[in-house]
Amino acid sequence: MRRLTEKEEEVMYHFWDNGPMFVREIVEKCPDPKPHYNTVSTVVRLLEEKGFVDHKVYGSTYQYFAIISREDYKGRALRKVVSDYFDNSYTNVVSKLIEEENLSVDELKGLIEKIEKGKQR
Repeated sequence: MRRLTEKEEEVMYHFWDNGPMFVREIVEKCPDPKPHYNTVSTVVRLLEEKGFVDHKVYGSTYQYFAIISREDYKGRALRKVVSDYFDNSYTNVVSKLIEEENLSVDELKGLIEKIEKGKQR
């Protein structure tokens, strides 16, 4: 999976939160100062090239929609972080969380229980 820029991620959140949208609708949802229509259009086309969105044609305009779910993206992004920064080891990730976030034994037990319940399904 190709990595998204901050602007591309912002646009993807609009799709994930609102469903299919026209570029003008995305611009309307952006906070002030609003980006230019052409800027948003370019970002959407890049997302389409990267395989994150697709479109339906309505006359002379396109309505775009996400083809990658938020959960799928988060999972892929997490796997990439684990691969790039933690030697592909989730144990190293958990160790870093314990070290950095001062997780308690009870919190760790809760994580273990959650993992075990997930494996039983």
